[in-house]
Amino acid sequence: MKLSERSFGVVAEAFHRVSGIKLVPAKRQLVIGRLQKLATERGLDNLDEYVEQVIKGGDQAELVRVVDRLTTNETYFFREPAHFEFLATLLSRRRPGTEFRVWSAASSSGEEAYSIAMLLADKIGPNGWKIVGTDLSTAMVDAAQKGLYPMERARGTSPAYMKKYCKRGSGPYEGHFLVNKELRANVRFVQANLTQTLPDMGQFDVVFLRNVLIYFEPDAKLDIVKRVSPLIKPGGYLFTGHSESLSSLPTGLTNVSPAIYART
Repeated sequence: MKLSERSFGVVAEAFHRVSGIKLVPAKRQLVIGRLQKLATERGLDNLDEYVEQVIKGGDQAELVRVVDRLTTNETYFFREPAHFEFLATLLSRRRPGTEFRVWSAASSSGEEAYSIAMLLADKIGPNGWKIVGTDLSTAMVDAAQKGLYPMERARGTSPAYMKKYCKRGSGPYEGHFLVNKELRANVRFVQANLTQTLPDMGQFDVVFLRNVLIYFEPDAKLDIVKRVSPLIKPGGYLFTGHSESLSSLPTGLTNVSPAIYART
């Protein structure tokens, strides 16, 4: 299927309005690849017609599906291990008797949140901690709540953690694993747009905001960080992706390690 320059512009404008993310012309092939299945499901073999019906026609339910499809990114467990090493050090200094709270702010299908959960359960125990995962995509929130993944997503996970916190699938679930229900009980997923008013979630000891700021212009990045920062407890930490730097932005946060910032 082909997508005209005009239709790409319509998609890009609608996507930016909803998500705050700009789609540059170089992403046109990615957009075509992501939208082809949606068009086919509606019985259409023309992407320009699909854009006309869905976006210009004001089909809000289908627009949600478009945003879901365009924001879906593959991830895996224990991505960027240095962050988990830093988190383990924080946990060793944790004051006993206090609940440790973590926000996975762009949680995608939940791999990051459950990676954090395994570490917290290992270092703290089954209680005394909570994790909230949020994502723009409602489809990703639904997938994260299930906690079911292909085995290749666990390539960075220790065999000990896999044995202790996951169940291998069999039969129709061969090649997959399920995060156990005890771990899932301490992890909550909700839909949230980082460019808009955030849900009332309280404050967190650590916020993971990784591999999402790279999609935004500097002003939008700063707006997101200023929106997120008040939800970090004083003395808490913000983790960003290693390809994302806040050094040129007046965030009020202190860089303490690569891609780790403290709210002092």
